[in-house]
Amino acid sequence: MCDIVCLNRYYGWYVAGGPEIVNAKRMLMDELNGWQDLKLNKPFVFTKFGADTLASLHQLPDEMWSQEYQNEYYQMYFDIFKKYPFIQGELVWNFADFKTSEGIMRVGGNAKGVFTREREPKDIAFVLRKRWR
Repeated sequence: MCDIVCLNRYYGWYVAGGPEIVNAKRMLMDELNGWQDLKLNKPFVFTKFGADTLASLHQLPDEMWSQEYQNEYYQMYFDIFKKYPFIQGELVWNFADFKTSEGIMRVGGNAKGVFTREREPKDIAFVLRKRWR
């Protein structure tokens, strides 16, 4: 019925975030193993995945909202993608931070950007540049 399968996943952020990121890795791999078992013979593209990050926050050990956590989050996904040949594409969410409506989930907007709202790069911009070269 379709040519490709697109997945939006946030294991490690909305699901099993922070110190539970080791569980997020297992949960994502369990899901992908299920897809693999279906033998769909279709390319999969991750169309949304990402973690909010404050450009000013550096923390070791890494914690949610820190640039170090964003780097760890993406590295987890990249390591998993290598294990599944049917994953043929990735689109990180999002290019740049942006304003959203008020709410308890976000302070000042969505901060999942690779760049700040002022278009200054976060650390992950350099990781992605290296990955995609």
